[in-house]
Amino acid sequence: QVQLVESGGGLVQAGGSLRLSCAASGRTFSNYHMGWFRQAPGKAREFVAAVSASGGVTFHADSVKGRFTISRDNAKNMVYLQMNSLKPEDAALYYCAADDSRSTRYSLQSEYAYEYWGQGTQVTVSS
Repeated sequence: QVQLVESGGGLVQAGGSLRLSCAASGRTFSNYHMGWFRQAPGKAREFVAAVSASGGVTFHADSVKGRFTISRDNAKNMVYLQMNSLKPEDAALYYCAADDSRSTRYSLQSEYAYEYWGQGTQVTVSS
């Protein structure tokens, strides 16, 4: 089992920044690809960003490219999402997710790739 706990959400004005953090525990963190997803009320959960187990490869959704950056620190069992130039449409519940790299079957942009999920942290952006 992998336990994931997100933090760092909150209320920010449009154009502002937030840094989300996800603390992982339970298994060897460096074996897991990590992803961030978000879900706004009435909408499906959508991919935001992912980082490979080693941290050498990252993916970002087109909607956040150039504004959001995913990173990880395997020594601290942490993954981060730096969010800049926030827009009202970025408001959502943000989830951290983990995928065992030894048995990956789906694209990291798909929620089906991930076996473990956190409870989410709320991001609200005022216009």
